[in-house]
Amino acid sequence: MPSPYSTEHTQFRATVRAFCERELAPHREEWERDELFPNWVFKRAGELGITGAHYPEEVGGAGGDYWFSVAKSEEFPRCLMSGVGMGLLVQGDMATPVINDIGTKEQKEEFLTPAIKGDKIAALGVSEPNAGSDVAGIQTTAKKDGGDYVINGSKTFITNGTRADFVTLLAKTDPASGAHGCSFFLVPTKTKGFHVSKKLKKIGNHSSDTAELHFEDMRIPARYRLGEENMGFMYLMQNFQSERIIACTSACAGGALMLEEAIAYGRDRKAFGKPIIKREYWQHKFVDLTAKLEAAKALTYKGVESYNEDKYVRKDNVSIDTVKTISLAKIFVGDVVTEIADQSLQFHGGWGYIEEFHIAQAWRDQRLFRIGGGTTETMRYYVAKLMGL
Repeated sequence: MPSPYSTEHTQFRATVRAFCERELAPHREEWERDELFPNWVFKRAGELGITGAHYPEEVGGAGGDYWFSVAKSEEFPRCLMSGVGMGLLVQGDMATPVINDIGTKEQKEEFLTPAIKGDKIAALGVSEPNAGSDVAGIQTTAKKDGGDYVINGSKTFITNGTRADFVTLLAKTDPASGAHGCSFFLVPTKTKGFHVSKKLKKIGNHSSDTAELHFEDMRIPARYRLGEENMGFMYLMQNFQSERIIACTSACAGGALMLEEAIAYGRDRKAFGKPIIKREYWQHKFVDLTAKLEAAKALTYKGVESYNEDKYVRKDNVSIDTVKTISLAKIFVGDVVTEIADQSLQFHGGWGYIEEFHIAQAWRDQRLFRIGGGTTETMRYYVAKLMGL
């Protein structure tokens, strides 16, 4: 496949890598311990043009194509904290694309542009305590009352949730219509009735904050509804494609970094008279893992190419073929990166189980990939439907 990257993409990639390695990675121990990275990271990413490289110039972006976002996501693992990369990807690629797609000029000025600049922190509110991958089962309601909507319910697993300035929220506006009765809203977190119920303690991704949110008779003006009423599920299915494919690109890059670190360790670590990387078993194992990762990346890039064609060339909705490719990529990448993490930790032996080594953290962090944005099981079910099975 010809390289999709131009000189501008390469220069942008260098900027992101320098940001990750010089400004973020040195804080790994501190931010992982504190279970939070500071807000200046969002602001700095905005100043460097990292968050909005793939957004139009009229909303504060650089007007680039989606490959700029891919380059960004592939460099984020270099900060050595998946939680930081996750928080930044939610900001630029998960909570905000739907605003760019269907938001009004006023909504973009109030929410999207400040998010691109890092002046406002964004969160995406979809999952609920009793509705994760089964989005149609959400129970948070938004009832029309004059010129307002009154929202009641709760959301959970919300990245950036403890410090977000606004939440891109999915709620039921017509509960009797199931999935086809949902709508999107932009919710400023200073609104009366909005509460952060608690900060959730996670197995991994410690540097990012994840919250449970509660809405109690929270009243917002109708102008904060995104798009048409009761079309939220359709908008979400489109938005999911950006979330899933950008997560795949970052996961592949994280897998490559784990292999790189493991092989470097194997050159230095000696056992039974020679470096352990010289053992034929492990040489063959790393060859096989590299082949699988290359296949995962190729499938992911196929999904990116299709997504870029749909959204940035044809400027249309994501096609069914693109959805299928992205879903397959998420399935395959999840299985491959999980195997890479497990084998890389095993290769480190006892040291792989010690927090001092990055592989211990990476092993924990990557496990979320097969859950977030739609579980692997849900993806298989979805692809089976697309295949007519």
